[in-house]
Amino acid sequence: MHTWLSGDAYWALGRSREVMDRAIAASEMWSVLSSESSQGAEGAEEQVGVARVVTDGAIFAWLCDVYIDPSHRGRGLGSALVGAIVADLEARGIRRMLLATRDAHEVYAGHGFTALADPGMWMERDRRDLRPSRG
Repeated sequence: MHTWLSGDAYWALGRSREVMDRAIAASEMWSVLSSESSQGAEGAEEQVGVARVVTDGAIFAWLCDVYIDPSHRGRGLGSALVGAIVADLEARGIRRMLLATRDAHEVYAGHGFTALADPGMWMERDRRDLRPSRG
């Protein structure tokens, strides 16, 4: 998971293993497993996708770090993963879920996510290091 996110996911490029370990420890983790890509081992499964949910377990959840291995994309695995997560959270009574995406709006829209109804009421404090511009 760390290799995928820190090396390929635009939102987590360069994220350290120590930071990832702390994030995982404070989150609910979801995996997509496939026996398709296992190297002939009977019954063996390989992790081909992940997602992380930060939640209070009652009212609110933030869906983040959703990632499917590039060799397994285009098969609906990401959508199935999001669907399973949403169904589980709703079954537990969690009705407000947020996420941020730059390029997968259609995946999330299929599971009831919409743009913020009133973005003017939301605020953020973002102190992530900004990467120097190339130019």
